[in-house]
Amino acid sequence: EITRTARLFVAHGVHKLRLTGGEPLLRKNLESLVAMLAELRTPGGEALDITLTTNGSLLARKAQALKDAGLRRVTVSLDALDDTIFRRMNDVDFPVADVLRGIEAAQRVGLAPIKVNMVVKRGTNDHQIVPMAEYFRHSGIVLRFIEYMDVGATNGWRMDEVLPSAQVVQHLSQTHALEPLVANDRGETAARWRFADGSGEIGVISSVTQAFCHECNRARLSTEGQLYLCLFA
Repeated sequence: EITRTARLFVAHGVHKLRLTGGEPLLRKNLESLVAMLAELRTPGGEALDITLTTNGSLLARKAQALKDAGLRRVTVSLDALDDTIFRRMNDVDFPVADVLRGIEAAQRVGLAPIKVNMVVKRGTNDHQIVPMAEYFRHSGIVLRFIEYMDVGATNGWRMDEVLPSAQVVQHLSQTHALEPLVANDRGETAARWRFADGSGEIGVISSVTQAFCHECNRARLSTEGQLYLCLFA
């Protein structure tokens, strides 16, 4: 049913499919689903951009099988390099080292370009911004900083926990010169910046302070079979 739905969307112009969650690597026979989706083609006969967002805990052991099934790239969620802060942000029982091993495995098998998403919560992990940037510079991995937002009824949209992306860029600019980059695609959620010394790229996703609803081109199919055009509606 997922593949059939994807096929209908592809027939109407969709060329990118993302498997997300929850945690998609917990899904039984995920590789079979990836292989089925990888067989789909655009009306022009082109292969689809099939990607996956994961917390990385199982990525080291599954990276090769996913690549073999037809997955093209991954996005990994990692909110801190410090174990205590990481566990506090995500309420998980695995260490940062597992995530980093998963990222290394994904690089090794060619699931690239890899993106790492860091949700920035003021007063909790904002002091990890520079260490995260330093860690992923020179790696070919794009680190993206995402404004902390209420995707349910978590924080009541209180701005005291939101660190605006503009301040993230300003903070990083104090240690490294940054240059803006143009968007890769229309509807791209991240504003792109590169280190002026050529050591890498970062992105900022300003979901609260600079909402991108006006050019959003995404749809989401939930596990219950419900189609959403917005995370909040």
